[in-house]
Amino acid sequence: MELILIRHGLPERRSDTADPPLTPEGYDQAERAARALSRERIDAVYSSPMLRAVQTAEPFAVLSGHEIETREGIVEFDRGTGAYVPMEELKRDDYEAWKAFVAGGYQVDLGAFQRNVVETLEDIVKTNPSKRVAVFCHGGVINVWTAHVLTMPPRLFFEPVYASLHRSLCASSGERNLISLNERWHLTPLPDGGVL
Repeated sequence: MELILIRHGLPERRSDTADPPLTPEGYDQAERAARALSRERIDAVYSSPMLRAVQTAEPFAVLSGHEIETREGIVEFDRGTGAYVPMEELKRDDYEAWKAFVAGGYQVDLGAFQRNVVETLEDIVKTNPSKRVAVFCHGGVINVWTAHVLTMPPRLFFEPVYASLHRSLCASSGERNLISLNERWHLTPLPDGGVL
């Protein structure tokens, strides 16, 4: 089966919640991802229950007619922090805090986080043999799943672009292979200002 992980669109910066809604740009990114995915046969749609992931999944669910099934095991590791700062804003506004974060200052047990993510995604794989499934989730989720597939220790080692696509082939015999990371062709404006 093919597992397609989609990172949520750009969310609002918020000091009062770790679960903010999408910005207007984030909604546009979600629409672009929906149009890209609508060119493929997708058999099921899953999402983190966090607002930014669900709002990114909704345009595709409308286009495809699929119901969105939420799974707690693919929430982002920062869910309990009480605030949300997009990484590019943290880097711009507080470079030292950003450097500390990328150096490993996540303040989370990445091993436990990865176990929850992998258990949830493996259950989705098992439930959908020989299908193509879209899972709307978060950058941390994509990182630890990718580390799992590559048999690396759990870590946050690359930056998934907002509304980017990340594909894995998952065989019933247990093999896991990456097809692509950070597909973003659908996010590039056309020269005439149109959209794909």
